[in-house]
Amino acid sequence: MPTYDFICNTCQNRFDLFLTYSEYGVKAVHCTHCNSKDVRRRMTKVRIARSEETRFESMADEFTGIEGMDGDPKALGQLMKKMGREVGEDLPAEFDEVVNRLEAGQSPEEIESILPDLGGDEAPGE
Repeated sequence: MPTYDFICNTCQNRFDLFLTYSEYGVKAVHCTHCNSKDVRRRMTKVRIARSEETRFESMADEFTGIEGMDGDPKALGQLMKKMGREVGEDLPAEFDEVVNRLEAGQSPEEIESILPDLGGDEAPGE
């Protein structure tokens, strides 16, 4: 069942209710705090679900300017942070560490020399 958000015009409290689609607009809604019938529907943020393909297309547009970022680690870090958000998955802590270092101005080469084990799934000796 969907959750609908309301505001009571009497006591100004916010509350939400579970209503079926057939109940919405038919069933009387009362404030859960003061039992008043003087309530209004509260509009909440709308989330737009984007397909994985759409997310990757928008990231591809960002990649077109990546060649010119060799000398700008801060811009590269910001791009990586944005891409991390677009992926929508939990990324490893190492990703955040690299992004933070880039945004602080460290070059990719410096980061690689400080954190040599990043990005390698190989076992030692392979």
